[in-house]
Amino acid sequence: MSARTGYQSPTSTTDAIIEYQQGTRSGIVLITRRNPPHGLALPGGFHEYGLTLEENAVKEVKEETDLEFRIENPSRPWTYSSPTRDPRGHMIGHVFFGTGRGTLRAGDDAAGAHVYAHDEVKRMIARHDAGEPVFAFDHARILADYLLFRGVR
Repeated sequence: MSARTGYQSPTSTTDAIIEYQQGTRSGIVLITRRNPPHGLALPGGFHEYGLTLEENAVKEVKEETDLEFRIENPSRPWTYSSPTRDPRGHMIGHVFFGTGRGTLRAGDDAAGAHVYAHDEVKRMIARHDAGEPVFAFDHARILADYLLFRGVR
């Protein structure tokens, strides 16, 4: 419940699209979720009180991937607000994109963290859109939007 008695408000979240190079492999970092809803997901989490959206995204990236995250779109997150985007309830997601530095390691809510080439991500989105639940939440849509924005065909 919000401060306004009798009203419910959506919960705010942050997610990160991380471009990362690991040796000769480069692409987007995705985590395998440890907790329901299961599937591949962008690193992210609930927006914590007292943090800016950007600070929250950087914190979540560090907790789930151990990477330092340099945001390319500060103060301009992409916003996703469909009430059905998260089966746990109405969440408003704020998505940042940028680059990751450091050694990729899964932590916190992530059972795994891996780098996927853009072509691999496109194939996984196609499988997801064909009815195979690859991604958690609406992350297939977010990734499709990102690849289109980057001109990946």
